[in-house]
Amino acid sequence: MKRVAYLTGHYPRVSHTFIEREVEGLRALGHEVQTCSIRRTARSELSGPAQEAEQARTWHVIEAAKRPATLLGAHWHYLRHHPRRWWQTLRLAVRTSADGPRALLWQLFYFLEAAVLARHLEREKVAHLHNHLASQSCNVAMLTSALSGIPYSFTIHGPDTFFEAPRWHLAEKTRRAAFVSCISHFARSQLMCFADPADWDKLKIVHCGVYPEAYTAPATEGARLLFVGRLVGVKGPRLLLRALTQLSGTHPDATLTYVGDGPDRVALETLARETRLAERVRFLGYQPPEKVAEALADADVFCLPSFAEGVPVVLMEAMAAGRAVVTSRIAGIPELIEDGVSGRLVPPGDLGALTDALEACLSDRDAARRVGEAARARVAAEFDARIEARKLSAHIEAAR
Repeated sequence: MKRVAYLTGHYPRVSHTFIEREVEGLRALGHEVQTCSIRRTARSELSGPAQEAEQARTWHVIEAAKRPATLLGAHWHYLRHHPRRWWQTLRLAVRTSADGPRALLWQLFYFLEAAVLARHLEREKVAHLHNHLASQSCNVAMLTSALSGIPYSFTIHGPDTFFEAPRWHLAEKTRRAAFVSCISHFARSQLMCFADPADWDKLKIVHCGVYPEAYTAPATEGARLLFVGRLVGVKGPRLLLRALTQLSGTHPDATLTYVGDGPDRVALETLARETRLAERVRFLGYQPPEKVAEALADADVFCLPSFAEGVPVVLMEAMAAGRAVVTSRIAGIPELIEDGVSGRLVPPGDLGALTDALEACLSDRDAARRVGEAARARVAAEFDARIEARKLSAHIEAAR
């Protein structure tokens, strides 16, 4: 099977374990996968020994590009052997830069990095380059493909990329890609807004996935709420804390655990103290996958009240654990969760609706158990990482 290179801005990373599963899935199918990362991930953003080992086998673009002999040698190689391709790629870099001199400077940096990566991939005899996320690292992937002639593809998640679609030249990236892996029908429809209709057939649905058996857990009977994700405004952790306050009258024993970290953690800890919830709220920080599975096993209800999302993999993990899930009715989430059947969907930002949904889950344990069972079956049938890896492998093998 084709030898594949995987590229992203930071790999591995605690918040991107779904990429690791995809790499594992391709390797299990027989692909030799060379993982590449633009930057080396800080140790604080690695979940433990497994990610440290994966980082050790990953090739880092900027570290290689900082060696003058490597950088100059790569560009001299293409200037000498493929001068027309080198000039065409430089023009492509300039043409797809965002507005302003600063953006142009960054794009030229991406061009410099692309030659280093292209030379590395050629030496490694890589037949296909796949990039996760459609922003900076995808700029490098597109330029690398143009310079080397190696076909490339990318996975598009959203929503942030779509907020700045002109900046990221999604139409050009799609036109040059062999295919685009869209994590949901919603993501595909958003990309269709910007891509040339002639390229719509390139847009393939490949879900992010989980290993369902890793999260199966017996039902519980308490009032423990769990949040897993980055502690940033867009994920809605502050709204969830306010909902816990609202629940105090009917469920004074309800507790809330945050797994994850981020810029809002200090403010959340302060708010928990000010609202006299500190004894009922825990902050565990980043945790490795096995600890996340344990947290899910200990929880009664999982809640992710995001304001903007793609299709959060952590929802799949919670569903695989058979937990009742309360989350926002946005983006691709309704493709994962059927409201009232495999979870509860609420309008984003609606504190009243969020509190009512949590109240219902905590008050009717039989209904919550049925929802959890349906959720587990849904993930096993349609979001198994091994099944999705086979889909992606088929698209890579067919790529030209």
